Amino acid sequence: MEVSSKENTHFFSNNTVLPVDRSSFKSESSASKEKQACCGGLKIFLGALSFVYFAKALSGSYLKSTITQIERRFDIPSSLVGVIDGSFEIGNLLIIILVSYFGAKLHRPRIIGAGCLIMSAGTFLIAMPQFFMGRYRYEIFSSTINSTVSLSPCLQDKSQTPLSALEKSQAKVNAGCEKEAGSSMWIYVLLGNLLRGIGCVQTVAIIGPIFGFLLGSLCAKLYVDIGFVDLDTVTISPKDAQWVGAWWLGYLIAGLISILAGIPFWFLPRHLPRPQGRKDSSTSSEHSRFITEDSKDQGTSSWQQAKLAEMAKDFLPSLKNLFGNPVYILYLCASIIQFNSLIGMVTYKPKYIEQQYGQTSSKTNFVIGLINIPAVAFGIFSGGLIMKRFGVGVVGAAKLSLGSSFFGYLLLLSLFAMGCGNSEVAGLTVSYHGAEAVSDHEQALFSECNSGCSCSRSDWDPICGENGVTYVSPCLAGCRASNGTGKNTVFFNCSCVGTFESSQSSSAVVGPCQKGNECPKMFLYFLVISVITSYTLSVGGTPGYILLLRCIKPHLKSFALGIYTLAIRVLAGIPAPVYFGVAIDTACLKWGSKRCGGRGACRLYDSSALRYVYLGLTLVLGMVSIFFSVAVLCVLRKKSSPQDETLSANGERGACGTKSRKDSFVNSDQLIQSTYWPEKETRL
Repeated sequence: MEVSSKENTHFFSNNTVLPVDRSSFKSESSASKEKQACCGGLKIFLGALSFVYFAKALSGSYLKSTITQIERRFDIPSSLVGVIDGSFEIGNLLIIILVSYFGAKLHRPRIIGAGCLIMSAGTFLIAMPQFFMGRYRYEIFSSTINSTVSLSPCLQDKSQTPLSALEKSQAKVNAGCEKEAGSSMWIYVLLGNLLRGIGCVQTVAIIGPIFGFLLGSLCAKLYVDIGFVDLDTVTISPKDAQWVGAWWLGYLIAGLISILAGIPFWFLPRHLPRPQGRKDSSTSSEHSRFITEDSKDQGTSSWQQAKLAEMAKDFLPSLKNLFGNPVYILYLCASIIQFNSLIGMVTYKPKYIEQQYGQTSSKTNFVIGLINIPAVAFGIFSGGLIMKRFGVGVVGAAKLSLGSSFFGYLLLLSLFAMGCGNSEVAGLTVSYHGAEAVSDHEQALFSECNSGCSCSRSDWDPICGENGVTYVSPCLAGCRASNGTGKNTVFFNCSCVGTFESSQSSSAVVGPCQKGNECPKMFLYFLVISVITSYTLSVGGTPGYILLLRCIKPHLKSFALGIYTLAIRVLAGIPAPVYFGVAIDTACLKWGSKRCGGRGACRLYDSSALRYVYLGLTLVLGMVSIFFSVAVLCVLRKKSSPQDETLSANGERGACGTKSRKDSFVNSDQLIQSTYWPEKETRL
């Protein structure tokens, strides 16, 4: 009957001329304009914020793609590169408390704009050493540079001194040696990355890392001093261990993008106007306080002081309540250890692919950006879809998160069988006679075949003999003559090449030999397993986050998420790249030497040792995190009733089901949150 009357009313309203109240039209028109203004301002804000997310993610992923380039350019070990990578989190921690406190009191859009400027300044600072250090110098035999003078690589006349050795002897007495070598210029990179952390906003964008790695792929193809030197005189290729791409160019591009991303925020109002229909709303959420007409809704100064005093008084009890929750503590431990595993793995994944499979930096970054990162995005989406489609509850979310980690690390275990053997380098991985491998105690670069030559042990100027063996330098290969210049240089009468078993010639060419024929096939297998592993591990991301939210009381959720984020950054984001780098350094077979003396960047790794260190450390940490995840599931099963393991898709049933159960939970301080609040989680 009620429906019928409404239909009749609708009919007569469409066919009857009624008196018109013009004031109502005006109010409706003004309300419509206010709504359009609010929606327009909100769209601009969200669009600009999305662009900031993109800029931050792009610069962050580009840093990961240039890890090996920075290491070679500044002649520093992987452990120090890990410190540089972790400096981003340090910078973030320095400012996060101030931003959290003053962000609600000041002009928020301009705070974001200022953060973009700081982030762009840090990105530009990272690139600055390229313009201070001078041109990149790599070790090379002098005859490959000067076409008019041809020196014998193997100097039988002791008075004849190679150019590289002469430069080193002069550099040792040169007071400006350290400045010329740029031994401390990496500090600019560290400070720049620290500034990026100070100016960053939390990223949710996945397209930024894709473009970041693709940009890294493009820049890695270009020589570091492009535009400053004649590229025809460059004798190394992207496959050489001394190759450094135009790593600085991407930071200039990323810095410019960060500046562009911050411009719109300087023209947005302090508060977005609220639509007429919502002005009387009593909601007090964070976003409703932002979309408001004036600042009077924030209360008086005395009220704020009283509220702060109340919050300070409640801090210790809240902290005790939070750490007294076994589900939260166990899940926090599991997350910290798993993020150590994942951060270390992602940071040095480009380096691992380059060293293990002999791929260039350009191809490595292209593969990661175009294959691995989309797999991660699809995995996160799939996890959320599963949660929504099947109405997964708290225990189900714990199972899904545990299963994702277990099968992901199980797949990672198979990568141990998908490695390449060591490159055959005379005196390092094989003997000069090729009969047996060289052990750790027999890494002798000198042999009878080069005993009559004045060679340096520290040089790294690899050549490839026609026998398929790489020699550390033309001198150590015993080469007596050379022909050609630059990349076309050919060495002849190489005594060590001729003594190698089954050798048909004694000539060699510039650059290291390629790895074995099985490597391309192993690299393909690695890519397939790596993509599946990335997807599998990412599926558990959304269920794990939902589990974190539901195991905490509603009034402690923001506090719990803050502690969680802080713990991940301090205990995973900062230390993981450092100790992963230290472990990787132990697999180095041949260290480079700085121009002024001292150990530089690693030139050659033991492939087997690198595989066991890199994958082994990742797996050990992953297995420990799975142990804590199992403990989380056991506690949940113990504290939850059978009906709590299911949750309707619309969120009407919570983790505790009935009202009496809810009351019992509140009074007895149980583990599981009584009601699932979709709106609350969306706001968080």
